[in-house]
Amino acid sequence: MIPEVTGNDTRPTRGATAGDDAITDDTQVEAGHNGRPTGSRPGGTRRWWLAVPLLLLVAGGIYLYGARAKSLAAKQAQKKPATMPVVAVPAGKKDVGVYLTGLGNVTALNTVTVKSRVDGQLMAVHFREGQDVRRGQLLAVIDPRPFQVQLTQAEGQMARDREQLNNARLDLQRYKQLWQQDSGSRQQYDTQEALVRQLEGSLKVDQGQIDSARLQLVYSRITAPVAGRVGLRQVDPGNIVHASDTNGLVVITQVQPITVVFPLPEDNLPKLLAKVKTGARLTVDAYDREQRQQLASGLLQTLDNQIDPTTGTVKLKAVFPNTDNQLFPNQFVNVRLLLETRRNAIVVPAAAIQRGSQGTFVYVVKADRTVTVRPVVVGVHQADIVSVDSGLAGGEMVVVEGAERLREGSKVELRNPAGTKGQQGTPDPGGRNRKGANQPSVPAAAGPGGRQ
Repeated sequence: MIPEVTGNDTRPTRGATAGDDAITDDTQVEAGHNGRPTGSRPGGTRRWWLAVPLLLLVAGGIYLYGARAKSLAAKQAQKKPATMPVVAVPAGKKDVGVYLTGLGNVTALNTVTVKSRVDGQLMAVHFREGQDVRRGQLLAVIDPRPFQVQLTQAEGQMARDREQLNNARLDLQRYKQLWQQDSGSRQQYDTQEALVRQLEGSLKVDQGQIDSARLQLVYSRITAPVAGRVGLRQVDPGNIVHASDTNGLVVITQVQPITVVFPLPEDNLPKLLAKVKTGARLTVDAYDREQRQQLASGLLQTLDNQIDPTTGTVKLKAVFPNTDNQLFPNQFVNVRLLLETRRNAIVVPAAAIQRGSQGTFVYVVKADRTVTVRPVVVGVHQADIVSVDSGLAGGEMVVVEGAERLREGSKVELRNPAGTKGQQGTPDPGGRNRKGANQPSVPAAAGPGGRQ
């Protein structure tokens, strides 16, 4: 037994044999501060560090292979550009109107508050609220009996004064004969002549009272002063009405014809005055709030005589027949005044116009199914189409869908818009099948002023 010495103490180690003296290459015994051995394997650590460079080489090869594949794909894409599906329509020709727009207020041609001109009890009402009435139509009746009594009294007074006048004229003739025969005095004759003139004046007063009583009877029957539409009734039958009442019985508004007052900027005044001076009858159209439905069409009547300095606008008045009652007093409408009409203008859908740093342009499809950028000068906007003053010819195909992916020289494939049944890749020259939600069509023909 071989003793193990730790410090100054010598103790025998259990189980120690002579074979323990041999130290192998894989084990190294190190004495710690507590005397316990610690073991490690330096050979295994060296093998792990040898595997790291191999892994790095494999990862680098994979990365280089992927980069090379992407580069080859990019080169192939440059050699063979992708074909872009687009929708294209031909530029058409159409008469386009130049409009001046403004927000107008509908005003009745005449507005009348119907009031009683006499005091009395309202006996009957002969109209319905909202009814269209004609001029002179009976609207209401006020109790006429007090005025009939006044008329009777005036007629009786006149009959008495007439008989007194007749008697006075006979006496005047007698006094005249006596004076001519020197049987009567001149003073008596003059007095009788004055009495006759006095009675003649009384007779005129009586006639005036009769006319006044008859007029009161006429006023007891209230009639419509103008033709138009009656509003809501303000007084019910049975109430006492007075000539001094402020509200009146009802309000009548004349709606046929009707007018619209709208402002325009003063910058448009020179062109407008030039048209007015020539005697041209300018057409004015009224549209709803969303400018989609045309409510009525009329003519410009007049211009105001001054410009509003606070807004820099001038007021215009247009007259509309309003036979279908589409315009209502105090209604707000969008007004478009047709200033002039441009004949056979080149037009394209508004979706074809692109805007960039260089201005407005369109993508024109050439015969080899490639597109080119064409700068254009935009003219008049009308609904969903735009007129092109220069830069485009009639019949040239312009892209209206898919332009956001195009560049100069891009290869395209023509397709029909959604909702059509035509063959893919075949354009529709007249634009008759283009009724998709995203693509407005170009009408083939239109009437004067751009209205179809």
